[in-house]
Amino acid sequence: MADVVSFAQVTDLFRAFEHTAWRLETRRGYASDRKSPKWARWLNGEAVETDPDSAWLRNVREQTREGKRFERVRLVDDPPTDGQLFLLASGQGNVQAGEDIRNMYRADAERLRLPDFDFWLFDSRVVVKFHFDADDVTLGVEVIDEPAQVLAACQARDAAWHHAVRTAEFQRRVRSTV
Repeated sequence: MADVVSFAQVTDLFRAFEHTAWRLETRRGYASDRKSPKWARWLNGEAVETDPDSAWLRNVREQTREGKRFERVRLVDDPPTDGQLFLLASGQGNVQAGEDIRNMYRADAERLRLPDFDFWLFDSRVVVKFHFDADDVTLGVEVIDEPAQVLAACQARDAAWHHAVRTAEFQRRVRSTV
């Protein structure tokens, strides 16, 4: 494994990028979600769409006001896992803050041969690849600027973005099958 650093060591990228911060989310759930107070509220049937005071949403609003884009594609199983249903429910707050979040079924991602790992792609120049343990805990990230790997991430982004569905539409589709 290449050099892995803590996620905290790359958070400056979420302000320093010039044009686009794009993410592929492939996990069936995230330990950080399950440990959050929002998860407990969601399990109790409470609305979790908005959390306007979160540092993440404040930064998204700030960056998108400057004309930058936050985009992500989330892979979803059929049927969705609890972790994926939570992200569908809570994702609307991110969308309201300015993120463009889209979703696609895992089977479609596999047909497209998308990567099976999470990453952020900044300005089509830097990839931040996540490393997780078996319990979905983030172990750290790998910062990659090697051209072939960045190109592969750009190609994955383009394919995923073309086939993914906006969150609101995807939520309607999921609700109709659950």
